[in-house]
Amino acid sequence: MLANRNAMPTIAVKDLAAARKFYEGKLALTPLQSTEEGVLTYQSGTAAIVVYVSQFAGSNQATACTWSVGDEFDGIMNALKAKGVVFEHYDLPGMTLQGDAHVAGDFKGAWFKDPDGNILHILNR
Repeated sequence: MLANRNAMPTIAVKDLAAARKFYEGKLALTPLQSTEEGVLTYQSGTAAIVVYVSQFAGSNQATACTWSVGDEFDGIMNALKAKGVVFEHYDLPGMTLQGDAHVAGDFKGAWFKDPDGNILHILNR
């Protein structure tokens, strides 16, 4: 039923202008749609990301969205750093921190937050 459908991460924000600046400026996502009700939709690969205004923005303490970037991991991480993205450091079992990347074997992952504290993630898969 849903196996052949793209999922849409849906991310709550408090300040739509700050979110637009972050998602378009720092992450370079392409806007697809903007509504007067405070909903932005962005293209991300073959899927979309929905960003909307909510009083509960930033209250999720878990990862809200992950991008699988493969071999481009280091380049994308460096490009995000150059745009001012700050990476989070976590104490994750079985992983070591190498710079801002969490590493376990051939896995690399990095987490960062949007202006509302939503946790976003890139990984090398």
